[in-house]
Amino acid sequence: MSEGGPAVGRPLALGPVRLRNRFVAAPMERNYCELDGTVTDRYTAYLARRARGGAALVFAEAAYVRADGKGRLRQLGADTDARVPGLARLAAAVHDGGALLGVELNHGGRTAQSAVSGFRPVAPSPVPCLPAGGEPPREAPAAEVYELAAAYGKAARRCREAGVDVISIHGAHGYLVHQFLSPAFNLRTDEFADPLRFLGLIVEAVREQAGPGVAVGLRLSAHEGFEGGLTAERTFELVSRARLDLLDFLDVSAGSYEAGQWSIQPAEWEPGLLAPYAGRYRELGLPVGVAGRINTAESAEAIVAGGLADFVSLARALHADPDFPRHALAGRGYRPCIACNYCIDRLGSGEPIPCTVNPGAGREHLIPAPAPAGRGAVPDAARAGVPDVPDVPAKHGAVPDAARVVAPDAGLSAVPGALARHGAVPVMPAGPGAVLVVGAGPAGLEVARLLAEQGRRVQVLEREEHVGGLVALAGRLRAYPEHRRLLRWWAAELNRLGVSVRTGTTATREEVARHEADAIVLATGGTGRLPDVPGVGLPHVLDVRDWLALGQDVPSSCVVWGADREGVAVADHLAAEGAEVLLIGPQPTLAPGVGRRAKILMVPRLMENPKVRILLESTVSAIEPDRLLVRSGGHAEWLPAPGSPTASSRVPGCSPTCSRTGGPAWGCT
Repeated sequence: MSEGGPAVGRPLALGPVRLRNRFVAAPMERNYCELDGTVTDRYTAYLARRARGGAALVFAEAAYVRADGKGRLRQLGADTDARVPGLARLAAAVHDGGALLGVELNHGGRTAQSAVSGFRPVAPSPVPCLPAGGEPPREAPAAEVYELAAAYGKAARRCREAGVDVISIHGAHGYLVHQFLSPAFNLRTDEFADPLRFLGLIVEAVREQAGPGVAVGLRLSAHEGFEGGLTAERTFELVSRARLDLLDFLDVSAGSYEAGQWSIQPAEWEPGLLAPYAGRYRELGLPVGVAGRINTAESAEAIVAGGLADFVSLARALHADPDFPRHALAGRGYRPCIACNYCIDRLGSGEPIPCTVNPGAGREHLIPAPAPAGRGAVPDAARAGVPDVPDVPAKHGAVPDAARVVAPDAGLSAVPGALARHGAVPVMPAGPGAVLVVGAGPAGLEVARLLAEQGRRVQVLEREEHVGGLVALAGRLRAYPEHRRLLRWWAAELNRLGVSVRTGTTATREEVARHEADAIVLATGGTGRLPDVPGVGLPHVLDVRDWLALGQDVPSSCVVWGADREGVAVADHLAAEGAEVLLIGPQPTLAPGVGRRAKILMVPRLMENPKVRILLESTVSAIEPDRLLVRSGGHAEWLPAPGSPTASSRVPGCSPTCSRTGGPAWGCT
């Protein structure tokens, strides 16, 4: 922390506007709009909640400027004047929350697909985007390129008319502007072979249409992240020659569709890893922001106080906890983002994106909002400081679907039907009665927290000796290091709220009756089932949950039967620890039910590791002490499977002398 308070708490000028602090809610697609790109009440409430949480500038997602640039079914549109009233509602709601509203202008180019937009994609050159679907785009004639640039200007005018404070031109992540900049996708020989020509036209058009009262900036990828794409050196050289005189800020990210791990970073990568790239851009004389898994208060402060950036752009961190900025500035705890990328991977479904750790994300519209602050289009609170907005009631977090509330009697209070149906608040007994929660997995811990926040006396019973359920077990694997932070947060929250958690206690009829609870929450989760295969009961055959719970050493060789999310994660962990792994699964691909982002590192590692053998569309028919029978189609083969588990108290991947925070019952930390 710098002298005079945290550096992230200081105001910052971006051209004509002033941020009250250095926390920016970055553009993040959410599937919260109508199919035609119109703003909904869900979207408005979501952004307003992030404004009340303390962010100085709240961006809507990348808004398409022309219909053929739409990349998601429910993406925000800025393509026609019909979008202005919705954008105005967003601006009013965000202003009432004390923040400024930003809109990022975008066109998908080769990443857009006709199945979504209804139009054949248009691009600098006819290079298909395989990660987006691979539809061949058409090359835009020079006259149309001018029209595309003008579309950005028209969208900027709509934003200005709606009361938007900040406009960002999306020049990152492999979208249209980035495609013109990239040697991998711009193969033209006309005037637009100059990678800066299209960007220059857009900057001029947006600056003219935005007017003097709106800040205009550029979001860029520091590098594309794949061979043949833009390097960090080449990107900096290009940006340094752009029309910086017409811009008020730069916002640095990284990656493209061909290297999505750099755009949406996995949990294994360190927080703030893009900050060193951003630091160089400060030489250009504009305020610089940076994104890239900034999900801790410490990393945000280190970046700003260390001079690597002027502001930090947070997306998933604020999806997980909208109050992150004000909690971070006050030195309080916050719900951590675990970088599981469940939110991002759900975009393709067209359904509103959820959050693994925050059940209330996207459900803010089901809860009555506080009275507007009434500060006008550009609130005074946006000039400096962060108002200490009272904590929003805990009912903003929804009860996980796995939690069900039953009562020993019929004394249940009435709950608004819409809220109960959507799981936004638990059904509860009248008065501040006692509640017994059975099960201390993620559902049980979260509902215990919600009930305690609402004044209930809560006790939690857990049969196992640790809490956290499968989250605690998964946190012992290489791919899920952030799960432990979530457990520590729950531990701190329940301790703060005075919730008693008893482990090693089975909820028998006698035990439950002894508590005389007014209501009982059953959050016991599910149980596994071993397949009916000869030899499955042999001592060297373990359910993966049992193996993780026992904390056994990593064997020199191991067979993982099952190539779903859990099987792939376990195989990846074992291989990283040096084991020879045979991975067997009935699926045609690895982890087919897992989104691309969530497995973007694991799957390539397994496929490239010479010590890993993968047999897909295969199953195990019999197991013996040193071999197993594998059947693939009509062919059966006995394969060697030597070795047996060695008892150990060590958690895989964890030092025998590791420190444990919150007590052993809260799992290895």
